Amino acid sequence: MGGKRSLGRRFGWLWAAYGVSAFGTRLAFDAFPLIAVIVLHAGPAEVAVLAAAGLAVGAVVAVPLGPWVEFRHKRPVMVAMDLVRCVALLTVPAAYALGGLTFEQLLVVAVLVAAADITFTAASGAFLKALVPREDLLVANGRFEATTWTATVLGPPVGGAMIGLFGPVTTVVADAVSYLLSALGIRAVGGGEPRPEPAPTTKGSLLEGWRYILAHPLLRPLFINTALVNALIMVSSPLLAVLMLGPLGFSPWQYGLAFAVPCLGGLLGSRLARPLAARYGQHRVLLTFGVLRACFPLGLAFVGPGMSGLVLVMVVELGVIFCCGVYNPVYATTRLELTPPDRVVRTLSAWGVSSKLTTAGMTALWGLLGSLLGTRTAIALAGVLLLATPALLPWRRNTAPEHPQEAVPSADGPPLCQ
Repeated sequence: MGGKRSLGRRFGWLWAAYGVSAFGTRLAFDAFPLIAVIVLHAGPAEVAVLAAAGLAVGAVVAVPLGPWVEFRHKRPVMVAMDLVRCVALLTVPAAYALGGLTFEQLLVVAVLVAAADITFTAASGAFLKALVPREDLLVANGRFEATTWTATVLGPPVGGAMIGLFGPVTTVVADAVSYLLSALGIRAVGGGEPRPEPAPTTKGSLLEGWRYILAHPLLRPLFINTALVNALIMVSSPLLAVLMLGPLGFSPWQYGLAFAVPCLGGLLGSRLARPLAARYGQHRVLLTFGVLRACFPLGLAFVGPGMSGLVLVMVVELGVIFCCGVYNPVYATTRLELTPPDRVVRTLSAWGVSSKLTTAGMTALWGLLGSLLGTRTAIALAGVLLLATPALLPWRRNTAPEHPQEAVPSADGPPLCQ
């Protein structure tokens, strides 16, 4: 995946750790909404609240962690966040087995996992920036992106089958175990890290991350566009789960299959990202595929029952995911190239917090809209608004790193269509 070029043994362990956690996460695709619908009989508003509250409170919890992580070794933080996610997730099957699973517990676990996700992503970005040479940055991002989509092809249908055979919390157990294996893989990376900068006498703040993003002529529009596109894509997910698993009568394995098969497009896109960027330039690729990824989701409003509905979802998702497969590694590469090493954690933390809060707020709003207007109308509204988001892309060409002397080693894990 991502070419035959070797990035070394340490990157190999990191890639393996990422791969196993990615497969675990994709096995548990939409696990909490599925549990809420199937076990707790939740409706559209409750499912939306579950998705929104977990992201929002998790993001708030993560706010003080960004500056704290900036001035510490990143690998121990990554291991700790994997273990936090493992333990939190294991409480769900434990409570289910004892007959005590509640909606409130799902909310608490969603918060812990979201906070750990943000912290892990920020720490891993800084760790990779020191691990992978700048000239290999896009290769590394392409490999992570290809791994994500490979896991997404296989994970949801297998997870749906596991739920059908062994019960609704099976995939949560698998996800928890994957985080434990990821922690072991990250420990196996070994080697040293650059000594963290000493903590300033006046504590670093996540505000510095936001200031840097908003002052940068390329990062600012990229940040705004990404947050809105992510949110408008994600708001349809719980609504579509309710629609497909409820009135349209799809089974969990069919629901998983509808989102798994199109991920072959993401795998193809991730393999094309580097050659396309080499031929046309990163900026042009960002603009082209940033526009194209916004054009497909409106089609989800027209999904119906039976095979034709399943095919429609697959076609729409194929278009979105292929574009994201190209866009994501180029976007991740550009973001890290433009961020100096001593600001990576705070910048990525600020970025992640903003993205999750935006998604949380809009998911809650769309849950309300789904209850008031109907799920199909709410999905259509998100699709229409997405068509306007290309206007927020960084159309002014300015791709040179602000701090070229500091941007020597860099890399990043892939965002969501992020």
